[in-house]
Amino acid sequence: MRLLFLAQGLLLGSVSLLAGCSSPAPIRYQGIASAVYLQPNLHMHHGHLPFTYRPDVDWSHYHHFIMEPVRVYQGSDAQFGKNISAKDKASLADALQEQFVLQLAQRFAQTLMSSDDALRVQITLTGARRTTPFIGTFTKFDVGGTPINLLQSIRGREGLFNGSVSYAVEIYAADSHQLLLSYVDKQYPNAMNIKASLGPLTAARAGARKAAAGLMDDLQ
Repeated sequence: MRLLFLAQGLLLGSVSLLAGCSSPAPIRYQGIASAVYLQPNLHMHHGHLPFTYRPDVDWSHYHHFIMEPVRVYQGSDAQFGKNISAKDKASLADALQEQFVLQLAQRFAQTLMSSDDALRVQITLTGARRTTPFIGTFTKFDVGGTPINLLQSIRGREGLFNGSVSYAVEIYAADSHQLLLSYVDKQYPNAMNIKASLGPLTAARAGARKAAAGLMDDLQ
């Protein structure tokens, strides 16, 4: 019962501080290779893709992809929560690797060889937040948290006390090394997704799935 009252108190204190319950927006990470090309995205939707580089590319020319190992960003401007361990970072990097390969393989053939119709894909894990145990789930049911999470769900924003994953995407022509696409983003599950709030990294892993699906939308 005492824990319940504590959760309610924390929730009430957060009603006017929604921004404080969300992880920071991605920045132009200075340690990624394409940082110099990234520009503010004047057409960003629901806070996504704040910085991007998008030249005109005929994606139909490409039929293969080379998936580089996902990097864990080491720069001082990384956005990892204080409770994200090295083990957590490795786990989320593996999740990103798996999800991007699964999505890309639906359209392109994976290869290890450079060619003029191959893309080289580099994903960098730049930040992550854990879901707050118990409270992240509790706020989807109680009278104070449910309306806030419903509003966040409609707005496409993060749920209260839920986790997220931040990352950078860099796509190059495999043969010429020309940069074809670059952006930074943050993903998280729907604010009312109860299942994704049940583990400390479940929301971040759900974000990895959305991140990979989002790239495929860009490559149409």
